[in-house]
Amino acid sequence: MKLLITGGAGFIGSNFILNRIEKGDQVVNLDKLTYSGNLNNLVSVQNRENYSFVRGDIGDKSLVRKIFSECRPDAVVNFAAETHVDRSVIDPESFVRTNVLGTSNLLLETLEYWKSLSQEKKAKFRFHHISTDEVYGSLGFEDPAFTENTAYAPNSPYSASKASSDHFVRAFHETYGLPTLISNCSNNYGPRQFPEKLIPLMVLNAIEGKPLPIYGNGKNIRDWLHVFDHCDAISLILEKSKPGECYNVGGNSEKNNLEVVAAIINVLDQEVPRPDGKSYSEQIHFVKDRPGHDLRYAINADKIKKDLGWTPKFNFDQGIRETVLWYLANEDWVKNVKDGSYQDWIKKNYEER
Repeated sequence: MKLLITGGAGFIGSNFILNRIEKGDQVVNLDKLTYSGNLNNLVSVQNRENYSFVRGDIGDKSLVRKIFSECRPDAVVNFAAETHVDRSVIDPESFVRTNVLGTSNLLLETLEYWKSLSQEKKAKFRFHHISTDEVYGSLGFEDPAFTENTAYAPNSPYSASKASSDHFVRAFHETYGLPTLISNCSNNYGPRQFPEKLIPLMVLNAIEGKPLPIYGNGKNIRDWLHVFDHCDAISLILEKSKPGECYNVGGNSEKNNLEVVAAIINVLDQEVPRPDGKSYSEQIHFVKDRPGHDLRYAINADKIKKDLGWTPKFNFDQGIRETVLWYLANEDWVKNVKDGSYQDWIKKNYEER
């Protein structure tokens, strides 16, 4: 396939590109390279004939139009998004610009390109939008997991912007017939994740002797999905599902934040013990809870299992061990990604509380 991947220098996008390049696809990666975009994620394929990179914004109409004209993709996979809840609380406008206006612009340019295709190519074309379970809002401890029919009830500027983008994608299918797909995933983890996220933040703070900041009482629950499993699900949806479909993708691994941090500490205590012989659990530090912190997310992934035969391959204990070991083994990657903007972010959101 010829694929236009947006936001492909980020965590999930880069892992997806590496997967598809190995399958022989032709990939054009459009990424704005904001703070979380890292081309080192893709250094292993940067010189491959079937990969090219364009720096730019999905909101740039002329650039997106030019890429469509030159690339002539068979599908678009849209990872481009502002994704961090805490950042959205401080700067909601940037989330509207990228997640709402950017996605709507990408849809408009995709629609014009799609209209120009032959009937055969129109029928095969797909626009796959990557979204989140956070659009569904928060669950109580005993509530059933989110399904594709759960009503949207976003609670943060981030999740509201993603909900809006989902609605635009659906509307372009219903109004114009654009062959769109939406997948809503749970919390991803794995290699190449930007260090502001919980798992890499805990790993790196621990080995640097810094506090391990945990919001509130640490009881907030997320369903954890390994990024490799997620990429496999995206490929299946892209290749096998019908236009207009929406799928929830989850890891069947509900854990509260304290359980996640404990699993990380268990690996670190075994692999890189502290010089003083104490556990890294000594570094746990509870901080003020963030505004609108959803209590629990849980994914019911029965539909994708039934329709496409997908189930996650990684269990959490296996996945978290391999993830921690990846960060320990990739010091150069860590050093590169932790630039000034990252340091300022950590200081603003944790050290000054």
